[in-house]
Amino acid sequence: MKYLDQLDIALNKALMIAGGVAMLLLMILATGNVVMRILSIPFSGSYEIISFLGAVVTAAALGHTQRNRDHIVVDILSGRFPVGVKKIIDAVSYFIITVFFAVVSWQTFLWGMKIRESGELSETLKIIYHPFVFGVALGFAFLALAGIVDFLKVFFNGENGEGRVSYE
Repeated sequence: MKYLDQLDIALNKALMIAGGVAMLLLMILATGNVVMRILSIPFSGSYEIISFLGAVVTAAALGHTQRNRDHIVVDILSGRFPVGVKKIIDAVSYFIITVFFAVVSWQTFLWGMKIRESGELSETLKIIYHPFVFGVALGFAFLALAGIVDFLKVFFNGENGEGRVSYE
């Protein structure tokens, strides 16, 4: 369990770095395009590249967000449940998250393979874009991995000091 948790941390950290680089490129391109638009010479295809980079930035943050509980949680009702009921609800939730996002990752990967095999290119710049689709599939896979770790922590009553899956 400890090694799986450490693997989850390392993989999500690497993906967050890649997402940060994509975000930096996105900001540079968007800012440069605004400046060049003022001069009446905008970058051709900037909207397309910004869209691809935005997808990668979003997908790269999924596992990290789940890992650190940075998403919105409304526990008005579940906050009043006994610990045993909370554990069952959490276990079911994490199991559903894991299965759902594993399937989403798999289907996104298959879609990327279909795009790669067909040789499809982006509309404006005519660049290959299946690597961006694979990046999104990877983000969903890391979200599924975070779900597996959380699911297992429910049964091992683990808390790693990062605010994940604790029961008092």
